[in-house]
Amino acid sequence: MSSKNDDYVLSRDYLENSRLNLYHYQWVEVFGYRTHPKIPTDGPSLRIADVGTGTGVWLTDLAARLPFFVQLDGLDVSLHAVPPKEWLPPNITLRQWDIKGEVPDDLVGVYDIVHARNFVFVVKNDEIKHILANMMKLLKPGGYLQWGESEIHKWGVMKLHPESEVSAHNQLMSLTLGQDLRLQSTWVSNMVQLFSEAGFGDVEEDYHDPLPHLAFMMHQCQLVIHEIITRQTRNEKVRNEVERLLPLVHKETVAGACYDIARRSVVGRKPEA
Repeated sequence: MSSKNDDYVLSRDYLENSRLNLYHYQWVEVFGYRTHPKIPTDGPSLRIADVGTGTGVWLTDLAARLPFFVQLDGLDVSLHAVPPKEWLPPNITLRQWDIKGEVPDDLVGVYDIVHARNFVFVVKNDEIKHILANMMKLLKPGGYLQWGESEIHKWGVMKLHPESEVSAHNQLMSLTLGQDLRLQSTWVSNMVQLFSEAGFGDVEEDYHDPLPHLAFMMHQCQLVIHEIITRQTRNEKVRNEVERLLPLVHKETVAGACYDIARRSVVGRKPEA
């Protein structure tokens, strides 16, 4: 199921869904948690929302680690990537909702925890304040927002040896990021300030550069993005150039090069009433 407002820059097919599922477990390996250790998850009537749930992998992974009575809600503009509801844990429910719209009345102030991740490909700089306001509305007083993102616009290339060739890496990333304004957003670097300005308290940030072996794994997972964007673009010249560059990037990768991208996880708390 999709929406006329669904403007996801990548695809919604098995290739992208597989990338998202793999990336989730890589993310957990980097940060060491699904919910931040400061967020309590032992409440008797706990209700959690995963906004932009995608494939639902964060919820299904979390469901295996929380009591069966915890209510887990997946919210997304499209539910096309989630497994059939009959195959999900019984305490997971799904709802189509566009985070860029308004919060439905029945979702205002109902969540103890709201989780979001991977919006860097969706949200532009001028949209982030409205979206944070929506996240605040979803939460109960005292509830927590946890938001994780990759700092794409500050990308670099890690080299095994100083003389390692990385020109194809540089060309591919520059070409790809130039295809869509959403790929050039810089709000991720200002998340702590944006949380505070939105009214969240107790704001805390985890900032991680993955260990080299994890960076290498995440790099290979990320290369799928470039291939997907090639499928999506209507610019034949760009498509041909990316197809030319990808084998060269693979060759450089095998020789000891990978994209070096930091990840941020920010937690904030809605003030008590």
